[in-house]
Amino acid sequence: MDTLSRIGVVGAGQMGRGIAQVLAQAGCTVLLNDALAGAAERGLARIDAALGRLVEKGTLVAAERTAVLGRIAIVPDLTGLEGCDLVIEAVSEDQALKSRLFAELDQATRPEAILASNTSSISITLLGAQTKRPGKVIGMHFMNPVPVMRLIEVVRGLATDDATYDAVVALGRRLGKQVVTAADSPGFIVNRLLIPFLNEACVALQESVGTVADIDTGIKLGLNHPMGPFELADLIGLDTCLGIAEVLHAQLGEDRYRPAVLLRRYVAAGWLGRKSGRGFYRYDAP
Repeated sequence: MDTLSRIGVVGAGQMGRGIAQVLAQAGCTVLLNDALAGAAERGLARIDAALGRLVEKGTLVAAERTAVLGRIAIVPDLTGLEGCDLVIEAVSEDQALKSRLFAELDQATRPEAILASNTSSISITLLGAQTKRPGKVIGMHFMNPVPVMRLIEVVRGLATDDATYDAVVALGRRLGKQVVTAADSPGFIVNRLLIPFLNEACVALQESVGTVADIDTGIKLGLNHPMGPFELADLIGLDTCLGIAEVLHAQLGEDRYRPAVLLRRYVAAGWLGRKSGRGFYRYDAP
């Protein structure tokens, strides 16, 4: 399949709505679905607000904002994705949830449709095995925030065929993204390196090596990072960070990947970062 133009996005949270926005801005027809009542509508409203800010900045004209929104439609269930060329899953980083969803998408979509996951750590081979089309299952790991970050990690499962890979790489380039190819290994490239870094910052904090502010400032100024580890973890979501750390620890089996006790406590407390209003920093209500 050379051209992917009608694309479903399942999950209208932070990542899903960002993916839907960049697809629509690139001229794709987007069908947005979320199992949670009202979530797709809220996601579309946030896309509208994000496009409005671009209009205010002068980087998008008002007519194009209207056109982009016109390319996004909400579908109430997975059967509405039947005619898609590609469906991108962007639900929570939960292996059981994603596995169930891929089995359902396999039933709901045309056999020739590509099924992609935005997972940041879960095996594409495993997700493909939930379907009757493992050759058409692939990873498309977008970075957060999707409209701003230029990278997509494309992850091939053991069975992913060349046509699927080529079509997804071509789509990534149409979106104006830089594409890198990662092996189907826990954490792929970015999170294999990032999550241990963020986790070690949590260990340093629980050992009183420095305060949250001092550690973040030290990393930003000492390593020239645009964000400190705690600012970044709050943006990603501490539950997501913990979930990836648990996958790395379980599958690689080394103590260096063991999630910090402090990270577990924050997640248990519901302090998940920006999306919950509190993480390592406090934020206004989302």
